[in-house]
Parts: sequence; C-alpha cells; structure tokens
Amino acid sequence: MDLFGDFPEPSAEGEEALKGGSLLFDHLPPSSSSGKEAQTGPLLFDDLPPVSSADSGTGGPLLFDDLPPASSGDSASGGIFGLKGYMAERKGEREEMQDAHVILNDITEECRPLPPQITRVSYFAVFDGHGGVRASKFAAQNLHQNLIKKFPKGEVVSVEKTVKRCLLDSFKHTDEEFLKQASSQKPAWKDGSTATCVLAVDNILYIANLGDSRAILCRYNQESRKHAALSLSKEHSPTQYEERMRIQKAGGNVRDGRVLGVLEVSRSIGDGQYKRSGVISVPDIKRCQLTHNDRFIMLACDGLFKVFSPEEAVNFVLSCLEDKNIQTREGKLAADARYEAACNRLANKAVQRGSADNVTVLVVRIEH
Repeated sequence: MDLFGDFPEPSAEGEEALKGGSLLFDHLPPSSSSGKEAQTGPLLFDDLPPVSSADSGTGGPLLFDDLPPASSGDSASGGIFGLKGYMAERKGEREEMQDAHVILNDITEECRPLPPQITRVSYFAVFDGHGGVRASKFAAQNLHQNLIKKFPKGEVVSVEKTVKRCLLDSFKHTDEEFLKQASSQKPAWKDGSTATCVLAVDNILYIANLGDSRAILCRYNQESRKHAALSLSKEHSPTQYEERMRIQKAGGNVRDGRVLGVLEVSRSIGDGQYKRSGVISVPDIKRCQLTHNDRFIMLACDGLFKVFSPEEAVNFVLSCLEDKNIQTREGKLAADARYEAACNRLANKAVQRGSADNVTVLVVRIEH
C-alpha cells in the first residue's frame, strides 16, 4: 500500500495561506520511490496505523504515524465492502436540537463520471451546531453537494490527492457560502457548527473533521482477540498548542479554554465573528483502509463523548449487536434491527448518564 505522508507541516507562510483560504497542495514535495518522506514533524494528511494489542485498552494509536503496508490477512482483496448507516438523536436538556446528520450509503451515480479505478462512493456526516441550528443544517444540506460537484471526474493522476483537494475545497466553499448568507442577515447570524464526515471511496475512508465531534472505527484485534476503538479524527480545541498559537497570531486569545473566552472549538463552519481571531474551516483529513477485521464506523457529537469513552461506546454497541432478544419487525432484516436498536440504546444511555447536550449517534455497518 502506498504511504501518503506527502503533505509538509505548514510553515509560518503556510499558516498565512490558510487564513486566506488557499490550498495546501501547491507546495507538495515530489514523492520518493520508497513512498516515505523525510519528516520534520507531524504531517497533516497521514494514514491511520493498524491497531496493535497495546491499543485495545487505550484511547487508540497516535494519529500521525504512517500506516505500513497491510498484510495479506488484512487486505480488502475480497471486493468492495458494503456500507449502511443507522442513527439516533436525542435533544437532551437543550431547548432545541442543533445537531444534524447525513447518511448517503451510495452516491456513486451522483459522482459520475468517476475515475476508472473507483467503483463506489459513500458519505456519512454529523454536525454539532452552536448558537443556533442554521450552520449545522446548512452544512448538512450543502457540504455533500459541494463534494459531489468537486469530486474527481474521469482520468486523474492521483485519486488520493484529488480526493483530499476535493474535501478541502468543499469545506472552504461551504463555509464561505454560509458566512455570506449569515452576514447578509440583519442582525447577522452567529451560528457555527462542527463537522465530521467520512467519505468512503471503495475500501478507503477519508475522514475530514472540524471541531470536537468524533469518528471511531471498531476493529477486531487478532492478537488480543478483542475489539478496539480506533480514533479516526482529531479534535480541535483552543487549548491545544498549535491551535492556540494560530489563534494568538491572528490577534485572538484563549481564556478559560475558549476562543475569546466564549467559543469551545478552534475550527468550525460559520462562527463569522471568530474568523478574524484564528478560527478556521480547514479540516484535518485522515485516510484509513478498511480491512476484514473492521466491524463498524461510529460518528457522534461531543454530547455522547462527554459521558462515554470511545471504548465504552464501541463495547456498548457490540453488546447490542449480540443481543438475541432484539425484536425484528416484519420485512426488516435482523442486522438492521440490531443496529437501529444499538443507536437508540446508546443515545438513551448517554442522556441517562447525564449528558445535558444534544446527542447524535451514527453507526455505519461494514458488510463483508
């Protein structure tokens, strides 16, 4: 498998480019024949490593390690895995539901004409709004539409680089569209939203994330004979060093762990009043190849993870999937009933545990 550690860490000049909305791809160094690049620090677009036995009891492996070639036992040579999404949402103690979600099990036809090496495209996303529902709903309605328009058409030199460029362009365009609409209102809308999306291109997942919602992969570890929760996304908090430095360079500040003492995330769609203070809409993008050991993908807002660790959430879903007492309605497959029940039970349990926030749980079944 090729390695994709080909995106250099942004320099001071690159940070200025990010503020201006320009892309990172104009300064890519040529790939070496070995596929490994000289690394001076963590890269923005690295692959996710496979889970080792040491990861099963931790928060998952580091996000910035390169993914070594998959072994023959892990490869997805058996064809394209099927993907099917299920979800549940609860308002919790909030006055209104500000989360939004999208489940598109197959958008292959909408993306045509596809590069010849691509067979299937799927898209799943969760958006956690704050300050209102307009940013999260706008992102849910428009981000995938922008992705479809910008998705690589016909022959391309590198599918991976083109897909990553497509994701960055789509996030930037969606944010600009919303900010334009928000600023035209009187008074101007102040809504913002996190965004965590999984774009599945055949058996490769591209995970793009803004803010503190998360994407988790349930992968069976053959060494430990246990399922592990592999973190697919990177949270963006103003308390993180790189995020705080960018905010301060832009003239903003971090007080009480929040941008200007108010905003809890350092990257988002919308939040026009904080864009001049270093809050950006450039997502972190990760790439992960699905294997035969993978069971499901979970996307959820921080309302779930305030009361569940990733490992607890994965194990909770697994216990529901193994529950033989779940009733199957006429005409519904047993697997569908179990995944739907797992989402609903997990969302209910999060509220019972005291999560006062909106809770959205989206689980994507991986069909082998």
